[in-house]
Amino acid sequence: MKCSLCPVGCNADRSKSEGFCGVKGIKIAKYYLHPYEEPPVSFSKGSGCVFFCGCSLKCVFCQNYPVSRAERGREFSVEQLAEIFYSLERLGADNINLVNPTHYVADIAAAFKIYRPSIPVVYNTHGYEKISALRLASTFTDIWLPDLKFIDPALAARYTARGDYAEFALPAIKFMAEQPLKMREDGKMLSGCIIRHLILPLAAYDSVNIVKFVSELPESVYFSLMSQYTPCGDIQNLKELQRGITPREYNKVLAAVEEYGLKNVFLQERASADAKFIPDWDL
Repeated sequence: MKCSLCPVGCNADRSKSEGFCGVKGIKIAKYYLHPYEEPPVSFSKGSGCVFFCGCSLKCVFCQNYPVSRAERGREFSVEQLAEIFYSLERLGADNINLVNPTHYVADIAAAFKIYRPSIPVVYNTHGYEKISALRLASTFTDIWLPDLKFIDPALAARYTARGDYAEFALPAIKFMAEQPLKMREDGKMLSGCIIRHLILPLAAYDSVNIVKFVSELPESVYFSLMSQYTPCGDIQNLKELQRGITPREYNKVLAAVEEYGLKNVFLQERASADAKFIPDWDL
């Protein structure tokens, strides 16, 4: 079957060969209870994260670079993926968190037909999505957790393999933002949408535009402003990415959050910009 799940539409037969994403079949780098997601997601015992390998976006600064380039991980069947969901639920995970699932949507849907946990399912994506794939994902997704990386196409072209990022990400985010919000009294999210944005060096102007875009979405949407940028990946020829963000850059974006009246906001401490928070890929 030819794969056209992501906007690249490479039409590779991924049962036989790699797609533009760099993987064939199902390849996973790690699955475990992850404590460092937003509080309503990690919640008590941790989010049951499944880190899928490969990526069609190929951000040069990716903190999970060996995973996004499929340098780590091993292959699983659909049946084994269903077993992973079961095992994470048995470990006490507060949800099943599908990290970078875009090019696996059909396989994930098949795995959930084998076993559907009784806990919420989180779709944790870079935002570069086709609406058709999201409709399929909506059959099993309770919580959308997308990144919104760029609006400026010049940044997308400079830092990723897809200069058309915003053309697909903005409609995709609008689709995900329609998810009804359901929160338990103790603060655990059961359904909803949390939009993440990572501030990049010299790109605070685009972050301000992203804050404005989010302010025009339904008020039930949560916004997670991340200051954790840590120099990683393939950035030796990109001088501006070889440092963290400055207090001035962070404060400029924070001022926009206040100016545009965002209500449901998570703010990240700048001390989180540390490589120690990147998982070990030890599967």
